[in-house]
Amino acid sequence: MENAVRKANVAGLRRNEEKWGKELIEAGWTLLPSTILERQQALGLDPMDINILLHLIRHWWYADRLPYPSKRVIAECIGIDESTVRKRIQRLEVAGLVKRIARKHPIFGRDTNAYDLAGLVAEATPYAIEAIETRNRDKKAKAERRTRKRAIFKVVTNEDHPKHPK
Repeated sequence: MENAVRKANVAGLRRNEEKWGKELIEAGWTLLPSTILERQQALGLDPMDINILLHLIRHWWYADRLPYPSKRVIAECIGIDESTVRKRIQRLEVAGLVKRIARKHPIFGRDTNAYDLAGLVAEATPYAIEAIETRNRDKKAKAERRTRKRAIFKVVTNEDHPKHPK
């Protein structure tokens, strides 16, 4: 089973290399569930929030290791002021999508915050479930149409039409 998963992952990576080129993929890439992009408005996210989240997610490599990029680095990458990043992250925290966790460096004291994105995952999951259910329902309906022996239709006569009563 593990070998099959590994082969599927390699095939997926090759598909991404075909799209983006080997150099871009080798330099690094970020995984973002489509639901977060598709439902950003419903999640209360604007383009700047998405951009900041992308930078947080870019540093989130393992589920059990929270990302901890500095606000300065995020600001430099986006080309905005560090205070804007701070205010936006604070807003995301108030919305329950991100949780800042203070970190202490053993020698220097204060360090960059770690960011827990469990709130974002929890808020986006119902939208993902809805999308999966819709896709499965559409897939089932399409399969039923392909195998149906007769078309489902009703002949409407003038008598049946509401604008032309009997």
